[in-house]
Amino acid sequence: MKLLKQILVLLTFGIFFWACGSTSLIKKNGDKEEPVVIANDSLAYEITIIDIGFTAFLNSIAQPEGFYSQNYLETRNRVWVTTWNMRALNLGQYSPIIYENIIDYQQNVDYGYEVNYKLFNYFLFAQNKYEMNLGGGFQRNRIN
Repeated sequence: MKLLKQILVLLTFGIFFWACGSTSLIKKNGDKEEPVVIANDSLAYEITIIDIGFTAFLNSIAQPEGFYSQNYLETRNRVWVTTWNMRALNLGQYSPIIYENIIDYQQNVDYGYEVNYKLFNYFLFAQNKYEMNLGGGFQRNRIN
């Protein structure tokens, strides 16, 4: 039952990433961009991020894997998920197009380094692309 709940919650999480992205993965110059897949086989889930520009951000702008500790990534992700969820619950004040779904990021679950790394970088990417601040004072320069 717990595994089923995790799968359902993470499917919702996947929908969140889909909702934030474009329905097309064709960039302006005509090149096709591949979605970013976050998977953890031991927890039996997979998340696909479909948002034009994220793959390029992850490959060229984001710090390389290993730059941040997993503890640091988890701490940032908790703050940003909390802010995200408060906005998703207050759609009268925030865009329902961006904050369509609540993210169930549980503090007691070890999602692993890769999941935390990609989630962290997606939040950096989204903060810049959608010109938002999720708190914590960490935001990169504007990307195009």
